[in-house]
Amino acid sequence: MKKVFSILMVALMGLALCTMVSCTNEWVDLGLPSGTMWKNVNEVNAADTVYNFYTYDEAVAAFGDVLPTKEQLEELKDNCQWTWTGSGYTVTGPNGHSIFLPAAGYRRCDGRVLNVGSDGSYWSSTPNGSDDAWGLDFGSGEVYMGGYYRCYGGSVRLVQD
Repeated sequence: MKKVFSILMVALMGLALCTMVSCTNEWVDLGLPSGTMWKNVNEVNAADTVYNFYTYDEAVAAFGDVLPTKEQLEELKDNCQWTWTGSGYTVTGPNGHSIFLPAAGYRRCDGRVLNVGSDGSYWSSTPNGSDDAWGLDFGSGEVYMGGYYRCYGGSVRLVQD
């Protein structure tokens, strides 16, 4: 019951942010140096209807070139203002446009889902050795890049060059 309540709260808080950031499925120009535009919503995984997590291999197979690279995630991390909302981050680019990255948690390889509502984990398309891949992770006080097992379940946000 606690898990269902947490998921419901994250969803409701995300809907409340629609007045601050765009809530349609569109590309947002954040004014980044590379010109990369970011989708303003996470991708839905029909195989995981509760959390919408993808393993690394699922994400690469489904999205290929529109999955952000490690460099694109680092550019987002380093060039934007990150404001914690209590359920994720509003990420504001140099030009003042914003996207919202929900703290959807992540799924370990054993299937255990952790930190829904307090952490976010987003895949890149960049491998990190044979068993890992790069991802962007965050909690209420930090945003960082890390290498994660490819069998982990994480969120996906797409990019357009």
